[in-house]
Amino acid sequence: MATEEGRDIAFAVPGDPGLTTGGYLYDRRLGEALVARGLRLRHLRLGDSFPHPDAQDMADALAQLSALPRDCPALVDGLAYGALDPEGVARLAAPMVALVHHPLALEPGLSAAQAADMAARERANLGRARHIVVTSGHIAGLLREAYGVAPERISVARPGFVAPRANAMPDVPPLILSVGLLARRKGHDVLLRALARIADLDWRAVIVGRLHEPETVTELQGLRDVLGLAERVEIAGEVSQSDLDSLYGRATVFALATRYEGYGIVFDEAMGHGLPIVSTQAGAVPDTVAAGAGILVRPEDDAAFAEALRRMLSEPALRAGCACAARKAAQGLGDWAAAAEVVAAALNRP
Repeated sequence: MATEEGRDIAFAVPGDPGLTTGGYLYDRRLGEALVARGLRLRHLRLGDSFPHPDAQDMADALAQLSALPRDCPALVDGLAYGALDPEGVARLAAPMVALVHHPLALEPGLSAAQAADMAARERANLGRARHIVVTSGHIAGLLREAYGVAPERISVARPGFVAPRANAMPDVPPLILSVGLLARRKGHDVLLRALARIADLDWRAVIVGRLHEPETVTELQGLRDVLGLAERVEIAGEVSQSDLDSLYGRATVFALATRYEGYGIVFDEAMGHGLPIVSTQAGAVPDTVAAGAGILVRPEDDAAFAEALRRMLSEPALRAGCACAARKAAQGLGDWAAAAEVVAAALNRP
């Protein structure tokens, strides 16, 4: 049953909703698609400190959610929902729908105690949600298996796909493009070590991503210099959408040595631009990257990643076949209206 036209819906997202990460892009485009369905969206901006909120941000988030009327469902991004105080969530009157991109407890770098505490919070809060929306079948499986969530309480709203404009001509020498948060989870250090192994080939690389972990950025810059790649690898940080589209158009290969992905919207973008993909078998990547569109190797294996890159750069027939499979797969991706339909149904559940 579709949500009634003109109904008020709250959408709570922590931090700056204008950021260009995959999760924020998902939230922004989903919000636009919900408005296009006729919903009136009430945006709640939660504190920047989530998913590890300080006392002020925690109190402010719960106060905003507590102020919602009982008949106003709230879609709450999992970056905040899983980290809220469970006792505070239990007191909320408005129905909560959790939007889970990936479980917070699975973020690499957490201590065992931090991961256990985060998992306990998520489990408690998910148990109190009216419904749960996830971005992939992989995440749905994780919530069923690791958090005991009943299948009927989960709906999958895959990211929509926006077809790119005509591609530019690929750069010479070939451009290897990597897009992902500058965070340890994205495996940019593994990519750098792999690139050092193929320094005999002609290429340049650009790593695009918002600064998420300052210490990781410092480590990446140092590793790049130690490996002698300073002249060939640009750590570009966050760029505008138009500049990112230009990079996709000029690239020859898309490469992301990720340690874990709950979905990975960048893979849809890469396939839409007809790019062959080199990535890992981590998380949802094998379900997201279409068969034949790239080469997936074990996470943390820079030697295998280097060999996959070498093949992509040195074997034109392989590269062309992967590019063809990527373009074909992109034609079958759903749009944001389809994702909004799933979410609207979840928000309208009794």
